[in-house]
Amino acid sequence: MVETKNCQNCKTDFVIDSADLDFYKKVSVPLPTFCWLCRAQRRMAFRNAQFLFKRKSAFSGKEIFSPFAPETSVQVYEKDIWLSDLWDPMTYGRDYDFSKPFFEQFKDFLHTVPLKNLNVVNGVNSDYVNNFTDPKNCYLVFMGKMAEDCMYGNGITFSKSCVDISHVSKGERCYECFWLTSCRNAIFSSQCESSYDIAFCKNCVGVSNCFGCVGLRKKSYCIFNEQYTKEEYEKKMQEFDLGNCQQLQAMRDRAKAFWLKFPNRYINGLQNTNVSGNYVDHSKNVRQSFLVREGEDLRYCQYLEELPGSKNCYDYTAWGDANELVYECTACGIGAHNIKFCYNVQENVRDIEYSYMCQSSSNLFGCIGLRKKQYCIFNKQYSKDEYEVLVKKIKAQMDEMPYVDVKGRVYKYGEFFPTEISPFAYNETLAQENFPQTKEEVLVSGFSWRDTAQRTYKITLPAAHLPNDIKDVPDTITSEIIGCAHQSTCNDQCTLAFRILADELTFYRTMKLPLPRLCPNCRHFSRISQRTKLEVYDRQCAKCQKAIETCYAPDQPEIVYCEACYQAEVA
Repeated sequence: MVETKNCQNCKTDFVIDSADLDFYKKVSVPLPTFCWLCRAQRRMAFRNAQFLFKRKSAFSGKEIFSPFAPETSVQVYEKDIWLSDLWDPMTYGRDYDFSKPFFEQFKDFLHTVPLKNLNVVNGVNSDYVNNFTDPKNCYLVFMGKMAEDCMYGNGITFSKSCVDISHVSKGERCYECFWLTSCRNAIFSSQCESSYDIAFCKNCVGVSNCFGCVGLRKKSYCIFNEQYTKEEYEKKMQEFDLGNCQQLQAMRDRAKAFWLKFPNRYINGLQNTNVSGNYVDHSKNVRQSFLVREGEDLRYCQYLEELPGSKNCYDYTAWGDANELVYECTACGIGAHNIKFCYNVQENVRDIEYSYMCQSSSNLFGCIGLRKKQYCIFNKQYSKDEYEVLVKKIKAQMDEMPYVDVKGRVYKYGEFFPTEISPFAYNETLAQENFPQTKEEVLVSGFSWRDTAQRTYKITLPAAHLPNDIKDVPDTITSEIIGCAHQSTCNDQCTLAFRILADELTFYRTMKLPLPRLCPNCRHFSRISQRTKLEVYDRQCAKCQKAIETCYAPDQPEIVYCEACYQAEVA
């Protein structure tokens, strides 16, 4: 059985197939009225994954860091206070008002109940980290689990001593890398697994001592896919002075041009069964999903990288870590079961709907900030029977009195929160990363935009004046305020200036790499620019002309093969 619906947002038709219908029946929800890409965009507009602001704690008045901008009218407590018994979120409990739409009431509630400033679980010496589980000695890393001595990265799991990386699992001493698994001593490499001592490599598995290579399997001492002896390789490597900024950039450009000469599998991923989307590893029955590790029976999911993997989920963005039956949720994880339409609900939660920043609870509806509670609605306690009767009535009222946003989009029971409820501006969320828009486009779409705050840094050293070679960098560089080479001319939340930390300088010297010329935000957006978009396209295999479904757009320059042709030529 197949149904075709027209998306409320983009006005295009989308198909709901039999597998979708089975899942919706399993979790007892009506059919969606937004297409899957618009659903993803809406969820991502609630996820500030990368940016931190200074603001005052509403509890102590102390200056704290938070993803909530200071002008946002939510109440924010420092995490240690929020998790303590110094306040009680149940005191904010209220009766449900059947004379108003649910989402209107929730929006007011969201600006009343205090929120925690950072979402960090078991952090050690990692004050400038967010959306992370078990970070240790980390700085400006986001969205991950079990990282130690890492700086400037996102999507990091079980990794150590890495700088400027995105979507790396089980990595050590990696720099400027993207989508690696079990790699060590890797620089400027992408989509590699079980490899070490590599530079400028792509789509390699089980290789070591390789430079500028593409698509190799179990090889050593190769340079641009040409075999060398160990002695020849080591001699050649001495000629590459990667500590020199100009030479390193020239080598990056050469490697990228070389990569384009080789075919890409229609999907980037290894050890998968029945998957589609992109950047999916060690997964089974994962469809139209992206950046997923060890998932099973998933569809329309993104950023589920934390292990153990998740199962039986639809329309789920960000986190992971052993979840099941999650639908239309963002930033939820650690043993979640049967949760729907939630944000940041975590740690062994179950049977929860339309709730925000709750922990270790069950049977909640429309709650915010609760911990170890059950059978609550808008933070008010009910008996089990009272709860079940009232939830049923609220769902009926949501259909009878739907919320209508400024663009006329209708939200009944079964839809995620309207984007205009989000406490984040569109351009500071994952939505901007995956569905980039100009300020004018964002405002026309009914979303919000936040202009970059005026910065008053006194730059002491422009990027152009940095020493060209790491050998010439003095210890005093850590006291300089360095001007970003972009000078805020980009659309990447440029900070205009940045510093080099002492540990960071040690890393560059140890790895014999030049200092960066861009601020961390600009480096982040430059690094993730190699990701494909979420869209899935119908194309033909460049070799056999077989029809394939891929995330490589038809106008992209990459050569794309079907699985059979790729296996025959590369694997």
